[in-house]
Amino acid sequence: MNHNFLTREEIAKVAPAVVEMNAAPDVSDKYTHVPTIELIDDMETLGWKVVDAKQVRARKKGKFAEEYRKHLVTFRNENIVIKGDDGETVYPQILLSNSHDGLSSFQFRAGLFRLVCTNGLVISTAEFGAMSIRHKGYSFEELKKTVLGLVEALPVTVETLNKFREVILTEEQQMELAMKAIGIRFGEDGGAEISAEEVLKPTRREDEGADLWVVFNRIQEKMIRGGFKYKTHRGRMRTARSIKNFKRDLELNEQLFALATEYIA
Repeated sequence: MNHNFLTREEIAKVAPAVVEMNAAPDVSDKYTHVPTIELIDDMETLGWKVVDAKQVRARKKGKFAEEYRKHLVTFRNENIVIKGDDGETVYPQILLSNSHDGLSSFQFRAGLFRLVCTNGLVISTAEFGAMSIRHKGYSFEELKKTVLGLVEALPVTVETLNKFREVILTEEQQMELAMKAIGIRFGEDGGAEISAEEVLKPTRREDEGADLWVVFNRIQEKMIRGGFKYKTHRGRMRTARSIKNFKRDLELNEQLFALATEYIA
């Protein structure tokens, strides 16, 4: 399996804030700056390497427009994998968000990467939990403790995935789940006519079926990546766009995962 781990140069191209060594000039003197790249080195020591990096893009170009903004780094460990009874391969991921403007601590979330569709999921904090490390007092031992805490919770993740696969949804439940997901992304009254059938339509053979896992993944992929047709309030046909803002991506992903867990008896 080629995980396509990113080099420092590749990270710098897609998210320059990740490799920035300095804090924003206007931060408080009490602010303790720890460059994200330092955590990347420490995470690699623990076996977790970068597979993706993103950052918030400034709407207006300013003095501190890019290099200090909030960013997200996704890590994967090639030696940690979840293989389902159905043969599907899922890789646990650790998502780290940070900024260099003095407004954020290191925030860690758990995620999953589906090999079959190269799609990433974010586990809701209510189900898995989220962890943070303050810049002040940061140490490798603290990071190691945090990462081990996430890894130790993996059996809970596996158990949840198994429960997803055991739940068979009726057609009515599938429609209900799809409509609730549409409401989460577009709002309860988004002014658009969106077909639940279109959202539920599988794009690959592996996602055919009625169990909660495959139904949820079909819906999640459509809500995050878009690509489905819908009608505007003016009657024009449009294609839904993918979510580009990583903060919205995280928020939507967590909400969708929490929604799906409501169907576990």
